Amino acid sequence: MCLLGKYQCVDFRHISWGDLLDGQMSPRHASCHTGTALAGEETMMTKATVEEVPELDLEALPERQESATAERAYRKRQLAVAFRLFARYGFDEGVAGHITARDPEFPNRFWVNPYAVHFSRIKVSDLLLLDENGKVVEGTRRSNKAAFSIHSTIHEAREDVVAVAHAHSIHGRAWSALSRPLDPIIQEACAFHNDHVLFDEYKGLVLERDEGVRIAARLGSKRAAILRHHGLLTVGRTVGEAAWWFITMDRACQMQLLAEAAGTPRLMTEEEATLAARQFGNANMARNNFQLMEELLIEQEPDVLD
Repeated sequence: MCLLGKYQCVDFRHISWGDLLDGQMSPRHASCHTGTALAGEETMMTKATVEEVPELDLEALPERQESATAERAYRKRQLAVAFRLFARYGFDEGVAGHITARDPEFPNRFWVNPYAVHFSRIKVSDLLLLDENGKVVEGTRRSNKAAFSIHSTIHEAREDVVAVAHAHSIHGRAWSALSRPLDPIIQEACAFHNDHVLFDEYKGLVLERDEGVRIAARLGSKRAAILRHHGLLTVGRTVGEAAWWFITMDRACQMQLLAEAAGTPRLMTEEEATLAARQFGNANMARNNFQLMEELLIEQEPDVLD
């Protein structure tokens, strides 16, 4: 079956959706499902014309600002907004939960929420800057030891990661108790298809870096982790990405819990899941989705920028 309607068939197992959007690959140079070349064509794809490439109507949002100063302000703004959004989604629970953003000028340092300030009240000026030893080098409040133990090791292990999000959400924790990865049953859940791991151990509060090191090692190059009996953790190349992946993953947990409570969900085929993963796992889509919520929140709660 052709996946692109009027366009000639594409084997999406071998083609990045991002490549299609960027115009680096042409649908007419591949065949459906088999990966066999069409008559007279090579399997390696050549640059396509605009007319041949179906495009998502999304603005291409940059990952970085032009200067370190502008990028720092951008990351801190998104960080404060993300906390308030997490509060709206009910991801807050007492003093638990943290989102971090690497500093663009000092990559061994990261910004984080202060200890015991409710997510719904966090402002840009409340954020703390921690160094590689967990010491507060900017800000007046105390930090959360668990935030440093988990997040510092991931920032250290993953140079590509700007932001890490972890909170004790209801559906994320419920799913984590099943000690299973998510299945490809909903298109949005496929953002994590072959891109998340299960951290299958539990030793109470993560207060020592050695457990954080094991979490980082288990995460590897993936986008997200399910921490057994604990909750979810997501990463991104922007704060907006990490926050959006967390929201999406918690909803995926909720949808699978609901589907399994109602019956036996139908799993997507590998071809279906791979296609959905390349569409809904698109980082630019994540940035656009977060921006919509960010603009609304700033309009409704402008004090977040104080």
